[in-house]
Amino acid sequence: MRVTDREVVASRIGMLPDVVAARAVTPRVLEGYETPSFATLRENVEYPGGDSPRWDAEPVYELLTEARRRFADGSPALSDAWLAPRLHYTMRLTRGEASDTRIWNFLGVCLAPGFVRWRWGRGGKGREVAQAARFVGRWDLQCFSRLWWAAELFRDGSNYGPAQLACGNQDILNTTMRQEMIQHRPAAQALLRLMHKGSVRTGRDVNAATAAANAAGATLVFEALAPDEPQDAEALREWIDSAGEDPPAQFDTLPSGPNDGRVPHGSAEALTVRFGELFADAPVRGKTDREGEARP
Repeated sequence: MRVTDREVVASRIGMLPDVVAARAVTPRVLEGYETPSFATLRENVEYPGGDSPRWDAEPVYELLTEARRRFADGSPALSDAWLAPRLHYTMRLTRGEASDTRIWNFLGVCLAPGFVRWRWGRGGKGREVAQAARFVGRWDLQCFSRLWWAAELFRDGSNYGPAQLACGNQDILNTTMRQEMIQHRPAAQALLRLMHKGSVRTGRDVNAATAAANAAGATLVFEALAPDEPQDAEALREWIDSAGEDPPAQFDTLPSGPNDGRVPHGSAEALTVRFGELFADAPVRGKTDREGEARP
């Protein structure tokens, strides 16, 4: 028999070292016949100092439970767009903290390995997971890290709407998010505006638009064409510190993120126009060219 999900056994979010976490993801864990044992890993877990509510594990576990319930009858991949902004809202981290792989190791191995298997299992939900990186891995591959960072990179200040749109497209999560251009907020919003307008629709479109925009210039070039404004570090800190005071993430309405500054409208629009021009000439397999012939 394959393993079933176990009950949550940790009340606080901890940090599990990379080496320990990697050893816990054995071939039998990947095959779905075993679950990492928190009892055997407990002594290796470190916990952030203080008793801030933002390190409580239960709200995160409840969020993941709700995601599984909501998307039980469909593809688990559909949960990404719903979960990403709510995970970001619930896990109030600085970028420095979110860069610490030990936090995501803890979620993937100690808190919710069952969710990882549900989201990434092959041949049906809850089965073999092809990549150990979904439990413990690079920021853009690990099950929970990829969603938190997608919400962080694509949100427009407190507005999680663009992040939800981005996470509804697997090509953005799997390819675009790794590109340097996404570090420039107006560039990220410009790509999403092309999607919202319908200019960019398919996965091939997304990859072609990203490749064309990325080839057009580095972040410094984008900054010259469409300057961004510094984010409000104090507002972000206040939002992080208000964990436990703000209501939990709502399941049916998007929460509000940190009010640390929206992307300048003019900059985003300037790049939307520029990216649209680049995409019009970008090679997309199956796309009809200006002479009416389909491209190979």
